[in-house]
Amino acid sequence: MHRITNTGRVNLGHLFWLRSLAIIGQLITIAIVQIFIGVHLPLPAMLLVIALEVIFNALTWWRVSQQRPESNMELFGQIWVDLGALSALLFLSGGTTNPFVSLYLPSLAIAAAVLPWHLMAWLAAFAVACYAVLSFDSVPLNLDNPANLFDYYRAGMWVNFMVSVGLIAWFVARMSRALRLRDAALGEAQQRLLHDERAVALGVQAATVAHEIGTPLSTIAMLSEELRDAARSDKGLAPYSADLELLEQQMTLCTSALARLRSRASTTNRQPVGEWLESFAEQWRLRHPHVKFERIGVPPPEVSLDDTVAVSQILTILLDNAARASRDHVTLSCSLASRGDQIVFEVCDAGPGIPAALRGLLGAMPVDSTQGGHGVGLYLAFSAAARLKGSVELTDVSAIAPRGTRAVLRLPFAGRKLSGAALQGAAPTNTEKQA
Repeated sequence: MHRITNTGRVNLGHLFWLRSLAIIGQLITIAIVQIFIGVHLPLPAMLLVIALEVIFNALTWWRVSQQRPESNMELFGQIWVDLGALSALLFLSGGTTNPFVSLYLPSLAIAAAVLPWHLMAWLAAFAVACYAVLSFDSVPLNLDNPANLFDYYRAGMWVNFMVSVGLIAWFVARMSRALRLRDAALGEAQQRLLHDERAVALGVQAATVAHEIGTPLSTIAMLSEELRDAARSDKGLAPYSADLELLEQQMTLCTSALARLRSRASTTNRQPVGEWLESFAEQWRLRHPHVKFERIGVPPPEVSLDDTVAVSQILTILLDNAARASRDHVTLSCSLASRGDQIVFEVCDAGPGIPAALRGLLGAMPVDSTQGGHGVGLYLAFSAAARLKGSVELTDVSAIAPRGTRAVLRLPFAGRKLSGAALQGAAPTNTEKQA
C-alpha cells in the first residue's frame, strides 16, 4: 500500500483496517453463537450483508492506493455504510436486545474525530433513527435454551465493552498522534517562515546600505588616489605612501564586493572547490593583513560547489568573527565527510570562546555579544547555510580546557558521491601561512 501522508488518507486507511477487523469479528461471533451457544440466526441474510461489506472494503482498499486526497463527504459515506451494515446485522439478530447494539458508539466517536460537526450531526441522527427502528421491529433471537438468555447477554455486553474500548482507544489515539504531528509540522514551518523573513529583511537592509555607501566609497577612493599622487612629489607625504597604498587596496576590496553584490545577487555559479578556495583565501588575507592565517587541506579537483558566492559570504562571516576573537591564530581547513557526500569547512581561533549564555542563541537570532558584535553576521550565516541544505555548528576547540571556538560548516557538494579512494585523496595536503 502506498504511504499515507496527509490527514485524510490516514483516516481512510484506518477505516479500511477497522472494517476488516469488524468483518472478521462478525464472522467469528456468528460462528460462536451458532455452534456453541445454540442461537439460530438467519445465516443467508447475514452472510449477504457481510459479503457486501467485503466488496465495499475492497473498493476502499483500491481508493486508499490512489494518490487523490479524500473529501469529508467521502469519509462521511464510509462511516454511513458502516452504520448501515451494523444496523442490518442487528436487525437480523435481535435488534436492541442484542448486546452488541452499543457498537454504534465507536463509529460515532470515530466520526467526531475526523468529520466536521454538521456531518457528525447527520451521522448521529442516522444512528438514533436506526436504534429507534430496531427497538420497534427486528428479527428475534431463536435460542435452544432461552433460560440462559440473561447470562448470554451479560457475556456479550462484556465482549462488546472490551471491543468498544479497544476500537476507540486505538483509533482516537492514532488520530490524535496524526494531529499532533501535523500541528508540530505546522509550527516548524511557521518558525522557518519567520526565520526566513528575518533573514530577508536583513538582506534587504544590507542591500540598501551597500547602495548608500557606493558614492562615499567612490569619493574616498578618488581622494586616496590624489593623496598618493601627491606623495610622489611632496616629501611630507612620502612616509605615508605605504599606508596610502594599503588604503587603496582596502578600497578596491570594498568596491569589488559591491560589484559582486550587484552582478551576482540573483545568480548562482558552480566552481571547483580547490580553485575557488585559493582565490577566496587570498582575498580574505587582504581584508585582514595583520592576522596570522593558516589554511589546511585541499579537496579533490572533481568536487564542486553550486553557489560559491553564498559559501564565500558564510566563510567570510565565520573568519571575520575568528579574527576579532584572536589575531594570533586563525585556521581554515577543508575536508570531506566520512560518507563522501558533504564538504566540511572548519574555522578555528584561539580566542576566549563563546560564553555559555550565548551558545544557544547565536545563529538563532541577532544578539549582542561581549565583543561588541550584534550577532547579525552569524544569524545570516546560519540562514544561508540552511538555504544551501547545510549547517553551521559552533563548539569549543578543546573540551578539556574550553578556549577558542571551532565553527564547522557542512555543505552538500555538486556531483556524485565520492568513493573511499577519493576520500583518501582528499586528506590535507597543503598548509599555507600568512603573518
